[in-house]
Amino acid sequence: MHSLTVSSPNPSFIADFHNNRKCLARIQIPLLNLVDFKPSASLLAVSCTSYSKNVVSGKRNRFYARNSANQEQEAQISQEEEVIGSGSSSPSTSFLSLLCPLLKLFSAEDPSGPRNYLLEEVTSSLSTIARFPWGSRSLSDGLDDRQKVDPPRHLQLFEFEACPFCRRVREAITELDLSVEIFPCPKGSVRHRAMVGRLGGREQFPFLVDPNTGTSMYESSDIVKYLFEQYGGKRNPSFGLLESTLLTGWMPTLLRAGRGMTLWKNSTKELPPVKLELFSYENNPYARIVREALCELELPYVLQSVGNGSKRAKLLYEMSGSEEVPYLVDHNTGMEIREYKKILSYLFQTYTSATT
Repeated sequence: MHSLTVSSPNPSFIADFHNNRKCLARIQIPLLNLVDFKPSASLLAVSCTSYSKNVVSGKRNRFYARNSANQEQEAQISQEEEVIGSGSSSPSTSFLSLLCPLLKLFSAEDPSGPRNYLLEEVTSSLSTIARFPWGSRSLSDGLDDRQKVDPPRHLQLFEFEACPFCRRVREAITELDLSVEIFPCPKGSVRHRAMVGRLGGREQFPFLVDPNTGTSMYESSDIVKYLFEQYGGKRNPSFGLLESTLLTGWMPTLLRAGRGMTLWKNSTKELPPVKLELFSYENNPYARIVREALCELELPYVLQSVGNGSKRAKLLYEMSGSEEVPYLVDHNTGMEIREYKKILSYLFQTYTSATT
């Protein structure tokens, strides 16, 4: 059973606020439009910016996705409280199982179709504010040079974007500045959920596999503590990260109307030979929209964390001419794209069953 601890503000919250003013300054929320907002068909039926090839020239990605021969390795079964739709009686699980089909009624049936980008940005920006300050900055400044280096083999995280407990783990990944292989497991999954069943014994999420230590585990709070212990200089998770999930962790799921929760029916059934790469940090409102699409398409990718203060910021600038995220690299086609609208258009044009 989850417990909620309410503590007095930590001074680091004030520092986080000042360190992230630039991030919040870029979030423009038209409050006047929200006051009188009434959903309508005309609001949702706006023209989607047509896709034009926008290859950003830059150095070839030195963080090339490493082959993952260990995807099918044996994993030790551990306990999991956050069972998604598999009979658990925990209140949070039952609520999420009920919420999923309800939210689907409010989300667009075709994620590849025209979008109201104003509404997309407003709801994603509000989601960012709800989870501020977690998942926005790297805490690597407090680590020595040895600890700042990525582990030899990528960690592997099986999750889905709309899950608040998976979000908790992704926030920790941003703060620890880790590079992780993401295996999206949307409802209706045709491959990755079955992999979790084979590896861990149950289709429950999030599920972490660390080939560097031979560790595999369920339970988001255990995963977060493990990551900080193993890759965070044995520090405790940042203040409020674990405790806040039940309080505000659901807000992005609700505000985004279940985006990143269900497999799109026209997603390609063929896996690309090489994993895509996404430069992102968890609480960026524009990167969130791209991650939702990758989940709905069930496309595995390498997540390159680039939070505020990340060691990858310089590389990202060399590649794209900017430190802004999201930034997508597709080694299968040679495409390197920034700006979330162009990335969405590219993904749904390239990785749908109609084009395979």
